[in-house]
Amino acid sequence: MGILDGRVAVVTGASKGIGKGIVEGLCEAGATVYFTGRTQSFDDPPAPMTLQATEVSANALGGKAIPVCVDHNNDEEVEALFKWVGEEQGRLDILVNNVYQIPDPPAMGKGFWEHPVSVWDDQCGVGLRGYYVASVFAAPMMVRQGSGLIVNISSRGGREYVFSASYGVGKAGVDRMAQDFAVELREHNVAAVSVSPSKVKTEFILDMVEQGKMQLDEEQAQSVRFSGRCVAALATAPDLMERSGGIYTVNELAEVYGFTDPDRD
Repeated sequence: MGILDGRVAVVTGASKGIGKGIVEGLCEAGATVYFTGRTQSFDDPPAPMTLQATEVSANALGGKAIPVCVDHNNDEEVEALFKWVGEEQGRLDILVNNVYQIPDPPAMGKGFWEHPVSVWDDQCGVGLRGYYVASVFAAPMMVRQGSGLIVNISSRGGREYVFSASYGVGKAGVDRMAQDFAVELREHNVAAVSVSPSKVKTEFILDMVEQGKMQLDEEQAQSVRFSGRCVAALATAPDLMERSGGIYTVNELAEVYGFTDPDRD
């Protein structure tokens, strides 16, 4: 029996990286997890960094992973996702807002005036507005059932300079959004928090390390599934409502709830 048996979750932006790890961590705990992305592969086995690759790795751990191709720039597609979850499951216990659009080329290493204005739309559009839109469609189910958890995946960029000015504004907005969601949801017994992983071994980070553009201490680096275990621990925490509105790191919550990184089990 998993600690999330019978629970239903939605994770946005989960064909790779932290999103993929969160789907894996929630499935490991027994949840039914709908997760979104745009990149698909119908090969056998599926190509890496696709919805189907996440489906295979998550289902191998338990629970049930259900891939849904969604463009988070399209509000109608997002609304349809939550309508489907409601019709099929009749409930929603966890929403993890993780979807993000990395600018191409990545916005880093220059002044903000040297980046195209479009980097703002990439990082504060899907990566901030997308969180809000998904929450708008998720919250009614949680309010009706009188329980639920919204987790905004953020980073230390919300509190200090990382990568670029537009990146920092987006992450600070993610943090504040969780704080204000918590105020409006409290009377309905629905929690909202912001959670920051740290030094995570995502495909993007590992590629930057390989190119010599970034350094990563393997002894301190987190697996992507560590964040999934964090969300599972929060969702079942007896003090969840007391923590609602908080801004936390994964490491902080690991010390409180005692979950471990699967790379160090």
